[in-house]
Amino acid sequence: LLGVLAWFVFRSDPRAVRNDTSRPAVVSQIQRLQRLETVVFGMDKIVVGERESKYLPKFLAGDRLLLIVFGEVTAGIDLNKVQLGDVDVDPEGPAIRLKIPPPEIFSTRLDNERTRVYSRETGLFSRVDPDLETDVRREAERQVRQASVESGIIDTAKSNARETLTAFLQGLGFAQVTVE
Repeated sequence: LLGVLAWFVFRSDPRAVRNDTSRPAVVSQIQRLQRLETVVFGMDKIVVGERESKYLPKFLAGDRLLLIVFGEVTAGIDLNKVQLGDVDVDPEGPAIRLKIPPPEIFSTRLDNERTRVYSRETGLFSRVDPDLETDVRREAERQVRQASVESGIIDTAKSNARETLTAFLQGLGFAQVTVE
């Protein structure tokens, strides 16, 4: 009778959830997050593009476009790149050390709803260049991307990824989390 009573008292609750904190299981859980987008940088920019004639002045044979754009750059960490060697698990802690891949820019895009042609000037003897707006938009994307890098989007992406992954790993049951 004493043995049966002890079994009821000390048995584990079958409804209790136990997380698998082995290295392969943790890597699998992290990789399921895939691309962790941690920051979006947005900005307005004025971009100018023009085509000129080598022989005639602009007012006769030029094409000039002034574009006001709103661009967004998204950055984060590609967690599909996390490998087994990037994770050290100490089940006694429980503690984990995770080395994350370097942050990267995932996309740069212009918001077409907020982007518009402010002005367009063509010379007296020239036609509108159909490729000029496309070229100016490409240049605008490049400038928005460059401005985001100069503003520290990469560092912000890494910092935000550390915070997010720390909370995620604590949710998996790790008391001590180090994200490098």
